[in-house]
Amino acid sequence: MFFLYNLAVLLSWFFLHLAALFNLKIRQFVTGRKQVFSYLRTHRDRDKPLIWVHTASLGEFEQGAPVLDMLREEYPEHQLLVTFFSPSGYEVKKSRLSPHLVTYLPMDTGRNARNFLRLAQPEIALFVKYEVWPGFYRELQKAGIPILMISAIFRRRQIYFKWYGGFLRNALKRVAHFYIQDDLSADLLKDLGIPRYTVSGDTRFDRVLKILDNQRTLPFMERFRGDRTCMVCGSTWPEDYERLLPFINSAESGQCFVIAPHKTDARSIEALQKSIRRNTVLYSRREDTSLREVDILIVDTIGLLTQIYRYADLAYVGGGFATGLHNTLEPAVFGIPVLIGPRYRGFREAEELVAAGGIRVVEDQTDFASQAGELMIDSKLRMELGQVNTAYIEKNKGASNQIMAGIRRFLS
Repeated sequence: MFFLYNLAVLLSWFFLHLAALFNLKIRQFVTGRKQVFSYLRTHRDRDKPLIWVHTASLGEFEQGAPVLDMLREEYPEHQLLVTFFSPSGYEVKKSRLSPHLVTYLPMDTGRNARNFLRLAQPEIALFVKYEVWPGFYRELQKAGIPILMISAIFRRRQIYFKWYGGFLRNALKRVAHFYIQDDLSADLLKDLGIPRYTVSGDTRFDRVLKILDNQRTLPFMERFRGDRTCMVCGSTWPEDYERLLPFINSAESGQCFVIAPHKTDARSIEALQKSIRRNTVLYSRREDTSLREVDILIVDTIGLLTQIYRYADLAYVGGGFATGLHNTLEPAVFGIPVLIGPRYRGFREAEELVAAGGIRVVEDQTDFASQAGELMIDSKLRMELGQVNTAYIEKNKGASNQIMAGIRRFLS
């Protein structure tokens, strides 16, 4: 079976080379992986032990970040290696995680896995949430390197629980211990005959609480907001704008809006600007205008959204109409109500906060105008819903401490 799997991976690698000729993201995916082994030869310090943390992309990195921070503080004598599968994670973080080592995960063949492990020589391998790679798992087990899955979550629809999922089920059974988010995941692992798990919760709660504790002042946001009621629309897509922009274009005076699109390339930003009929400024040109004279700030960069939410009275989180809901905990931690689109099933925190009332679902343009309009003018209601979100996040903190306790046992 591994022969067929390796063949499939190699064929995928061949076709990715062809696709890279026409697509920048795929080109980054391919060219970045060609540099992995030379990077490790150059930067791996053989005098230090190494802890390896692998994440798929930016969202999974944020999930693993609390544990990464604790590892850095508790094991300063170790090198930390962070790998990414996707360019959207690697390209953002490659120059921001110093002194950690940061690289792509090579394609999942036996040869790549052996070469990677020979160069990296990790003491332990931590895989965040969904990341299961049979080739790497096999070689890690052969080398006696413990595999931990952290903040993992399982659902019945996943391939591990289908009749044809035996190959990936066998990969799961190579994991030394699972730190999982909920009881349903525990039941599913139990059904597979895997008893090595701890229900520790979701590390993202710890992540957003750390953001809350370390919040910093953003002078441009203070100038922009002033004494106005502010809605921050984060990680938005064109499908969101169909519901958002009619309301924003007709909003009352004394209200202002921040839009932080998921895609910040020039073409996407230009299309968004053309759809807005109000005074607008780009973040990149904020110094060229008086921020108090504009109603809408478009954030045409990445890395600021989590701190911008601090200035919001109300948040809208994008992706709930087509692409997949983005992180609702980031605004919720600031004790504000959150609006989302209707496609939120499978996002546990969104499901639970919708049920509790701290997150409200908007179905269409009319519904958005009604709910956003009410919340923008009713400060008492905003406070009530925001308190629901604050209490929920506080109740669910602590996963990182449980995971660290397990890591200590493997590293001692």
